[in-house]
Amino acid sequence: MSLDYQTILVAVDGSTESELALQKAITLAVKEEAKLIISYIIDIRTYASIEHYDPTLTEQAEKFGVNLLKKYQKDATDAGVFDVETVLDHGSAKVKIPKDIATKFNVDLIIAGATGINAVERILIGSVSENIARRAKCDVLIVRKQ
Repeated sequence: MSLDYQTILVAVDGSTESELALQKAITLAVKEEAKLIISYIIDIRTYASIEHYDPTLTEQAEKFGVNLLKKYQKDATDAGVFDVETVLDHGSAKVKIPKDIATKFNVDLIIAGATGINAVERILIGSVSENIARRAKCDVLIVRKQ
């Protein structure tokens, strides 16, 4: 049964749930023969306040993101996804993913983990996945730990 997804966007942050989201995205992309966009967003609000104490923090976050995306892209191609792109960007993932990246790539489906690595922000103003689901103009699949 085809769901007719042509372009799938998965949001990753290195957390366990984002890795589960990536695995579901890879499985669906193979099944649907869809393009897979893997996105890592560096939340500049988090780093701006503490970069005063460690000016290399953003650089370290970018290096982490680049390495993570390379690994995940290889995982996807090894699993049989033929068309994989990665996106590393700066800003708020809550806005960047559903508004900018999903629009730019004409995404049919966004997949994200239910919780990521920023638990404090989730408690105070809601999870990234919750905000993606509210703002997206396409289907959203939120993946939870089993």
